[in-house]
Parts: sequence; C-alpha cells; structure tokens
Amino acid sequence: MVVQTASNSGGISTDGLPPVAPISLKTIPMAGLLVDVYGLDELPASVTRVSCLWLHHQRTRNKEHMREIAARCVGAWNESTSSEKDSSRGLIALAYDQRNHGTRLVHDPANGAWREGNKTHAQDMLGGIVGMVGDQRVLLDVVESYLFHDSGEEGKQRKVIDHHLALGVSLGGHSVWQLMFADPRVRAGVAVIGCPDYMNLITDRARLSKLSTYSAGTGAATFLGSKDFPPSLVAAACRTDPKGILFGTSPIPSSPSSPSSSPSSADEEESQRRQILIERLQGKQFLLCNGAEDKLVPPRCGEAFTKWFKEAAEKYKEPRISVDERTYAGVGHTFSVGMVKDAVEWVKEVVKGADADIAAQARNGKSKI
Repeated sequence: MVVQTASNSGGISTDGLPPVAPISLKTIPMAGLLVDVYGLDELPASVTRVSCLWLHHQRTRNKEHMREIAARCVGAWNESTSSEKDSSRGLIALAYDQRNHGTRLVHDPANGAWREGNKTHAQDMLGGIVGMVGDQRVLLDVVESYLFHDSGEEGKQRKVIDHHLALGVSLGGHSVWQLMFADPRVRAGVAVIGCPDYMNLITDRARLSKLSTYSAGTGAATFLGSKDFPPSLVAAACRTDPKGILFGTSPIPSSPSSPSSSPSSADEEESQRRQILIERLQGKQFLLCNGAEDKLVPPRCGEAFTKWFKEAAEKYKEPRISVDERTYAGVGHTFSVGMVKDAVEWVKEVVKGADADIAAQARNGKSKI
C-alpha cells in the first residue's frame, strides 16, 4: 500500500511489510499547535525517561500522513523492550502540521511550485522550513510540561523527556536537516528524500521550470539575488540551511582540506567549518535516505554537500558525527518500503543508545536537553 495524495509525491510505501499494530493517539494543543502524540498509553509504568521522535510531513500533506511511520517506530521499540520487566526508557512519536498545511492552512496556492503558478515558491518553501524549525524548538521547550506535568505526584512514577530525534519526508526532510543544525537537543535525524542545499535545489528547479531569471550560461550566479530568489532570501538561506551555514554562496570543495605549512584564508575557513561542526553537531547521528530516480528532489542537488559532510565526519574526530547515507536504486520521490524498514530499525538503535549519548554530552559539558 502507498499512502498518498493524487500527486503520488513523497508518499509512504508499505507493500510487503507486516501490518502495523494499533497504537494510541492523543491530539494535544501545545503552544498554539495541535500535536498528535503516538504511544503515550503504551508507556510501561516502569518508564522514567522518554525519547521523543518528532515527525515532519511532506509538502501538500498533513500530520495524519505520519501515522504509519509513527506506529511502526514506536511499535518496533516497544516490541524490542517487551521482555524487559523494568524497562526505564520509552519512546513516543509526535507530529504536527507544517506551516500553511492541514489545520494551519491559510493560502493553499503558496504550497505550489513555479510550474503550478506560485511566483513566490522559493520564499514560501524556505519560510515554511525555517518556520517549522522554529515551531519545533518551541515544542522542545514545553512538551514535557504538557505530557508529564503531574508525574512524580503521589502514586505516580516521575517521567522526564531527556532525548529527542526527528524524521522528515521531502519538505520534512529539508526541515530535519535544518533542525539538526539549529538545536543541540535533537540528537539524531532521518532525512528522507530531503536536501541539505536549499539554494542548489531551488536553482535546479528554476532551471527545470525555465524561469527567465535563470540563465544556462551563468546559472546560480544570476538566479541567486534575482526577483525569484531575492538577496534577503539568500541571506536567510545562509543563516539557516546547512550548505549556507558552512559555505555561504561559495562552491563546496571536493573534500575537507588539511592545514598547509603556510596557513591561508582557505585554512582559516576550514577551521571555522570544523568549529561549526563541533558547536552545532557534536555527537549527532544522521540517516540520509535518497531515491536514485527522484526527479523532484534529485540526489545530485545535495551530492556535493553530502560528500563533503561525510568526509568531514570521518576526518574530524572531535565532533563525533555519524553520517549514514543510503541511496535506493529504482526509487523516485517516495518513502519506499526499503527506506521505511531501514528508518524503523535505525530509530530503534538510536533510542537504544540514548543513555550513552546523554552521558557523552554530560562529559562534554553540554546540557542533556
């Protein structure tokens, strides 16, 4: 089965997978947002520490489209700990609508691309991504106070939320990439058919859309800063998007450079990038799932960044970044069966290692949440 809308873009495919077990769902207003919380009723009485899996849905969808992956991830974790009589860690999954989607829809045409007549596609999509990250950070601040405000009272086991991870699909994959760079509390991220280089993705989309502001001869040099990608939007992407944070509008080098015997400006820039990795990503884990035949978010748009990022994670040991990139042959712009299976297993292993990650953060002088 493929859960989808008419566009069949970014849907989740579960053909051949075992049926998912029923799971509890509570929709709770938090900080002005309706948040679907999966697995709250299934938390064992022995649980004192809770991991939150935050789910970011696709463009033109809503939070309900994350029900399947929420049930599979939480169900897999609960099954893995069912034989542990006094398991102290639990997992819940949470989903809320992206801006201008679902219960938050204000102007549907803004969710379209240039080809669908939306002249402000670049602004609308980046604004939504950055907004989703901002909303997520607010929810990280308050979620425990909403879910477990009365835990620890007489006769109740005290529960704390001390671990966060995120999974996003398509538009949600873009927002997970930005979230991982934005908030130290989110320790692991699954970016499914997402891109870490927004400027390159949108420049490529401008080319395919045959915009007048895109020139085959100059490409991004003339498009970035044009009316379709104004200078203020370039500045915003440089502040929020992974590629922009590390490289601005400059080309990405083929690999992280080693310091030369005669220090140069290039060495200084590389040192600054290394420091950014330490400050923003220390100890974080990434699972990147790409469809080899994806035409909407082509892997090539994030290829240069991802290559540099993986090599930097290998070369620079101090940040302790783990990057697991998987490209699925024959898969287009969809959350395929293989991706679903891999994501569920990966999330389970990340939650299993939560206590070790929290201890490592404490040793490095960072707050656990």
